[in-house]
Amino acid sequence: MPKVSIGLRGWRFEEREVFTPDGEFKPLNGIPEEPRERLVRLAYLVEKPCDACYLVHGEEHVERCTPAAIVYGEPNEEVLLCGTHEADFLYWYREAGGKSHRGEPTFRDAFHEWFAGGGRAPEDYGGLDHVETDPEALPDPPDPEEIHRRLNEEFEGRTIDLREGMADDDVDLNPDLDPDDVDLETDYPS
Repeated sequence: MPKVSIGLRGWRFEEREVFTPDGEFKPLNGIPEEPRERLVRLAYLVEKPCDACYLVHGEEHVERCTPAAIVYGEPNEEVLLCGTHEADFLYWYREAGGKSHRGEPTFRDAFHEWFAGGGRAPEDYGGLDHVETDPEALPDPPDPEEIHRRLNEEFEGRTIDLREGMADDDVDLNPDLDPDDVDLETDYPS
């Protein structure tokens, strides 16, 4: 079963889980939960800068940051990287203890701390060889606003009226209680 990266390299999706046989994105409610969560998150991440570049240049010079091309980690704890800084991340992950943070909420922060503290891959450290097979043949990821609109439209929940089927005389909380006798200033033990 072919896997494909969408928008950013790193997270890979089973083609049949996210695309129709015609090559279009499936409706969000037709995509399994985990790939749907990643796809929705990708729509937000695709325009963000590389985390390492951001740590180097800071907020005041964000225009100098290279746009992210790669994503590693889990949604909301992911690390975004440009091609230049991927080797630094891979070195941290493979050689400098980063693997111990895999799947943990500390994943992104641990890489940021290592990188901000001067951690870098040796100059000759190799990254990954990525194979791109006709990236133009894939549809563009949905616009983030479109995803949020579709999520709200496609909600298949239902409203439950807890009072349904109850007669008015069934709702009698405490008929002997006089509201004027309630002292709201009393301190109660917690």
